[in-house]
Amino acid sequence: MMREFPAPPRAAEFSELVSKKVDEVKAAGGTRETVTVDWNGQQAHVEVIDLPLSSLFYNPSTHRIRAQRSHDPERDAALEKDPWSAESQDYLQFLLKASPADPNLRDKEFDTLKESLQQFGQNDPGLVTRHGVLVNGNTRAAALRELGEQSMRVGVLPASFTWADINAVELSLQLRKDHRRDYSYINRLIAMEEQAALGRTPEQIAKDFRIQVRTYHQERWILSTIRELIERSRTGGGNGLRLVDWEGAQERLKELQRLYVKLETVDRDQAEVLKELRLAAILLNFSKTDVRHINEDFLKDGLEQRLIAGGASTAQPQSVSIPGLGLEVPAASSAVAEARAMSDEILRAAAVVSSETPAIGDEGKAAAQDVLDSAKAAFDGAIEAAGRNTRLRKRKQLAPARLAEACASIDQCVSDLVQARTSRSLDEEAFDDAVVKLRGSLLKLAQQAGRGLPQPGDGVAWLLEAVSAEGSR
Repeated sequence: MMREFPAPPRAAEFSELVSKKVDEVKAAGGTRETVTVDWNGQQAHVEVIDLPLSSLFYNPSTHRIRAQRSHDPERDAALEKDPWSAESQDYLQFLLKASPADPNLRDKEFDTLKESLQQFGQNDPGLVTRHGVLVNGNTRAAALRELGEQSMRVGVLPASFTWADINAVELSLQLRKDHRRDYSYINRLIAMEEQAALGRTPEQIAKDFRIQVRTYHQERWILSTIRELIERSRTGGGNGLRLVDWEGAQERLKELQRLYVKLETVDRDQAEVLKELRLAAILLNFSKTDVRHINEDFLKDGLEQRLIAGGASTAQPQSVSIPGLGLEVPAASSAVAEARAMSDEILRAAAVVSSETPAIGDEGKAAAQDVLDSAKAAFDGAIEAAGRNTRLRKRKQLAPARLAEACASIDQCVSDLVQARTSRSLDEEAFDDAVVKLRGSLLKLAQQAGRGLPQPGDGVAWLLEAVSAEGSR
């Protein structure tokens, strides 16, 4: 849920500066610049003024970098404690310049924005609260500061605005069709979650985000699953995966949700096993095409057992507690428990490898990397086998499919033949030659279809009889 932050330092002093600037603009007369703000079905027309960049604070609750804040848990915790400190504001500025998928890299879109500001200046004003918190224009402020600019044009929101209003304004601006830079995938999911926490209905949220209601429910399922995986990935030292680790997995997660919903109504256990296997494959960074091989046929061929037997998991299913007795007994050894134990081990290993905590040490990271390498090799083998099996199934189905296509062509030929005779445009010699070729093709088909079939079906029996009659002529 959205956090309510305290007012930043010198809030009263900044509010006085804003009032003075607004009064100066009004006193100057002439045409004043304003900006229209939409939130929760309401509108406000606010004055635009120039304010010193040194007095403005980055918004700690902006959805632009909400998931990316988890990149460095220690700095994120410090930011949560005091969002207005120099260290916290520096962290926000770092994230605003960073790639959403990998904050260790600089975002190319940020550099594009910076170049545009340097060449053309600031076209659109940002938005700021009376206390100096940027509601819109956080990334622009970071670029302007890097360019050495001293001030920024901003619209000033009414003093009565709450953090809920600020969140609504930011969301409204982001979801405009002409907005130049979208939220990253995980940040969109978080924004939907917060809207639901405010009591808005799925229909209302779907409308705002311009998606279908079923897509909204899909996105909520995905975020809930990610949060569950983060908790399951936590090791004894408290290290765990981060929200930002799932950026870039959008399409694979959506395909997983569709498959899970489809299978859950038929076989819940099968759905759960495939969910665990696909999530592990996604975490191991297998491609979308590879992950698709983990389907119903994957289980039918018993390939999930190859993963466990092949060393993808040395973990055992966790024990379960008996309520009221304070006892723990081993969990049932089922396909679901085994798959979950395997993915839990991969989750924890990935959390250790990605952790920046010095206490883990090189040996701990090396051991975790060995687990990931072993899992990767096991998944590689199983997915390759699944691909071979898929190709084999396609080949088995290819001959009937080809014959079905030939039947459709012959049916169309009958219609064309009637029309040609009616218009007296049939080339009878060419047609006769084509029928001779058909006879030859049917003879070859009969030779292959009759092999190894002591009791052929009605179709093959008819074909063999027709060929036999042809040969007796």
